[in-house]
Amino acid sequence: MARKRRALLTSAGLVLILAACGEKTGTPHPGKSASTPVAETSGAFTPETGRRLFRQHCAQCHGPNAEGDPNWRRRRPDGTFPPPPLNGTGHAWHHSHEVLRTTIRDGTVKLGGSMPGWGDKLSEAEMDAILVWLRSLWPEEIRAEWQRRQRR
Repeated sequence: MARKRRALLTSAGLVLILAACGEKTGTPHPGKSASTPVAETSGAFTPETGRRLFRQHCAQCHGPNAEGDPNWRRRRPDGTFPPPPLNGTGHAWHHSHEVLRTTIRDGTVKLGGSMPGWGDKLSEAEMDAILVWLRSLWPEEIRAEWQRRQRR
C-alpha cells in the first residue's frame, strides 16, 4: 500500500511540475532534435531563446518569470493543481532534464493535471532551450545540487 501511495504521489508530483492552463499557440516547428539531455546550452538555441519561447508559450499560466501560482500546492475545486513555480522555488529542480522535457512534451492531463502537451508545437530543442533558461533562474545552490544529481 505504501508503495502504491508513493507511486501515486510521484505521479502527482509530475502533475505539479508543469501543471498549466490555457490554449497552445503555434510556433514554427524546426523539427525534432535528438533526445540527448543538455547541460546549459541547447544546440543553436540560447537561454535567451528559451526565455522568449517560455514567455510565448508558458508565461500565460506560469508567469513571465516562472513564478507560478502562489497557491500551487492547493488543489483547485476541479481537483487539479495551479501552475507551480519553475524558477527554483518549487520542486521542478528535483526532476531530471528528461522528465521535465517529457512533461512539457506530453503534458499532465493523463496524470490528472490540466497542462496540455506541447510536443506538436515545440521541438525537443525548443523544449531544451526553455529548460536551460529555467535553470538559469535557479539559485546557484539549487542548480549545483541539480547538476550533482544528474551525474548520478
